[in-house]
Amino acid sequence: MTSRRDLLRAAAALPLLAGCAGSVTRDRRNYTPSGLPLRRVNVSPDRVVRVITGLRPYRPSGFVVETEKFDDKTVVHNYGHGGGGITLSWGTSQMAAELALATGHRRLAVIGCGAVGLASARLLQRAGCDVTIYARDLPPETTSNIAGGQWSPASLFDKDAIGPEFHGRLATAMRHSYREFQHLVGARYGIRWVSNYFLSDEPAEATDMRLRYPQFFPELMDLPPDAHPFPAPHALHFDTMFIEPPVYLPAVLRDFRMAGGELVVREFTDVADVMTLEQPVVVNCTGLGARALFGDEELMPVKGQLVVLKPEPDINYLMIHDGIYMFPRTDGVLLGGTFERDVWSLDPDPTETARILRRHRAFFDAMDDPWAFPWS
Repeated sequence: MTSRRDLLRAAAALPLLAGCAGSVTRDRRNYTPSGLPLRRVNVSPDRVVRVITGLRPYRPSGFVVETEKFDDKTVVHNYGHGGGGITLSWGTSQMAAELALATGHRRLAVIGCGAVGLASARLLQRAGCDVTIYARDLPPETTSNIAGGQWSPASLFDKDAIGPEFHGRLATAMRHSYREFQHLVGARYGIRWVSNYFLSDEPAEATDMRLRYPQFFPELMDLPPDAHPFPAPHALHFDTMFIEPPVYLPAVLRDFRMAGGELVVREFTDVADVMTLEQPVVVNCTGLGARALFGDEELMPVKGQLVVLKPEPDINYLMIHDGIYMFPRTDGVLLGGTFERDVWSLDPDPTETARILRRHRAFFDAMDDPWAFPWS
């Protein structure tokens, strides 16, 4: 496994950081490694177009991919991804599909129509299965639609709650998902590569997800303060795929239907209700719903609130700093910064809205942007 020291040594050899002191010019630090300008976001209450909330399906011990028997039916669980549902969707779904296919049955049901449910259904279709999706909510009403969409596992587990085998399973899921999303890059699925800046007051720890799995984060480099324009002493740069859920989810749903898949709108009240399905194998991708349906008391909601600004086409990077983050999508610039455990309410909190706007405004006001208007 690549050490952090090796990564920093490699970064030092890159043209961006090479040479004697002062070789990184003011102009160069205002561009991404790919040459795109790093601009301030125009943060103002009058640019807010909506405020949205969502509940992440969080388990302190990480996601579940396992088989459970109920008399003559087999349920394959695939849920509990926390803030990494889109990121890990194809990976854990590959693991779940292998369990489902091992039963020998080829008529299967998938419960859930978010990113995980759709990936599970498509992988089973590719394996020659007859798949029906049952779901209460369809895009754009799923939890996945509210996600920011960066390909980077986040808020997946509590480090003191996972077992010794978890990181091996996580690496397997990441590998499958990373490869699958690369096949989908382009306008049709709303996926593109983008520069990402993880900013902090201290250097990134060796246990940081990016440093633990550097093979999934190209152009990973630790930038000194004179190599970036942000108001933070430490900047870890890497490229990630950025998935826009309003484009991606309908596209995958279209693929499912074009491949002959059936979609049934239905809400399940308990396990007995699930057992009435005619398919002998059920893949459970209900996310937070698995708590009530299958009695997983460890599963809890984590409320996230997003403030969405009018789109800014000139913003072509992602930023994460001290609990706040900015993701630019074609439908708006997403500003986030909440992580409320075991909160079930979906009502936006005006106090949090004001805090998110205030902190982002202060951050971008302090950012060096040579193209900014004097009043920006």
